[in-house]
Amino acid sequence: MSHDPHTPRFRVRPPTGWINDPNGPFRWRGRRHVFYQYNPSAPVHSDINWGHASSLDLVHWEHHRVALTPTPGGPDEAGCWSGCVVDDAGTPTAVYTGIDRDHAGLGTICLARAADPDDERLTEWKPLPTPVLAGPPRGLDVVMFRDPFVFRCADRRWALVGAGHADGTPSVLLYDCDDLTDWRFAGVLLDGKDPVAACAFGARAVGWECPQLYAAGSGDHVLLLSLWDGDPSSTGYLTGRLEADTRDGLRFVTRTGGRLDQGRDFYAPAVLQEPDRTLLWGWSWEARPPEEVDQAGWAGVLTAPRVLDVHPDGSLRVRPAPELDLLRAAEPFVTAPGRVPLPLPLPQTYDLTLTAYHPTTVSLLRNASGRELTVRADPAAGTVILDRSAWPRTGREGSAPITVQVPKRPQLTLRLLVDGSLLELFVAERTMVTERLYRRPDDIAELVVNGPDARVTGWALDPRRRD
Repeated sequence: MSHDPHTPRFRVRPPTGWINDPNGPFRWRGRRHVFYQYNPSAPVHSDINWGHASSLDLVHWEHHRVALTPTPGGPDEAGCWSGCVVDDAGTPTAVYTGIDRDHAGLGTICLARAADPDDERLTEWKPLPTPVLAGPPRGLDVVMFRDPFVFRCADRRWALVGAGHADGTPSVLLYDCDDLTDWRFAGVLLDGKDPVAACAFGARAVGWECPQLYAAGSGDHVLLLSLWDGDPSSTGYLTGRLEADTRDGLRFVTRTGGRLDQGRDFYAPAVLQEPDRTLLWGWSWEARPPEEVDQAGWAGVLTAPRVLDVHPDGSLRVRPAPELDLLRAAEPFVTAPGRVPLPLPLPQTYDLTLTAYHPTTVSLLRNASGRELTVRADPAAGTVILDRSAWPRTGREGSAPITVQVPKRPQLTLRLLVDGSLLELFVAERTMVTERLYRRPDDIAELVVNGPDARVTGWALDPRRRD
């Protein structure tokens, strides 16, 4: 186990090396599998494999051997990049982006089959030697092409592929792949010129990476996109209807959209659609200097699993997976109505729920100069402000407070999950905020809640609950 105090202890991450996008969340014989982009040799993005972990309960994770590794001289010799896993006639099959030495942004679409479908842990995989898709269709001037996502609609199997065009327009390409070894281009499902997408995202991206699609309980479909502008940037969602069109394809009729995660440290989400719910994982990168990352020997973590749906107004509904309650210590370290006037020491990892009826400020961390990490909730204004400006960082994301707007209401409930340097804030089941925050040795982690009638309950996360 890492002795780095910033190490998340309860989230999916390998002991060492680099991790980025979650890939192919998949349920097989009662066990959930999550794969991820992985460099086992160093905490840098290079020589990308597919790491692999599985769980029976979303809490206890078992790490397995590397599932996919680059094939010398093959279509993925420079990396097995993002994709998904599907059940193909009883055989779990990875559909992923192969990167060769000269790809220049254009990947190929490759397949790998589980060697033993009867193995619930799926520890052996066999790649097919030839890509099922050598590149993007001609005539579209595509300069970015990667990240297949396979789904079913209208009794057929389809795939989305993230794309960007030479004129700077991002898009999602659609393929008919009812036979996974035979792909037919079925048009552009959606691009950045769509009025709802343009309003929701502006000109934030030149490519849409890692497209993901799920069917909500409302009958809507939700399209999740990672907004690429030359570097990982931010994420967005669009709700709408997936309909058959006259060209023997599909079209996505957009309804509304917005930012998927309001934080600065979340990207490349992947979904697992189960019969009664949709689960999501994202990648949270490191936001500390490279020399500190190199010294630590690890970089990146997957977020807690989140349950997604849609509110009646079309906005996203999001909350932590209920299985995470299993990590709570047997007794809470705080249960208090009203004001918590005295500083209460906070554990390194915790799960905190706050319900505010009036403007309320929660202080979580104080630095040597007395400045604080705070969350301010105002139900009547419908605002939540996360202020971590006392822990500044360089880069375009800046250090200004993050303001989240939700519908005004008599009360506002927040849930905060803190695991080492990973901070995940959920606001009224409408918004999530993922941030990385690195405590300094002289920082003091203490809880102070100021707000009339506010209610707060907090649990330490107990590793013995996992054993």
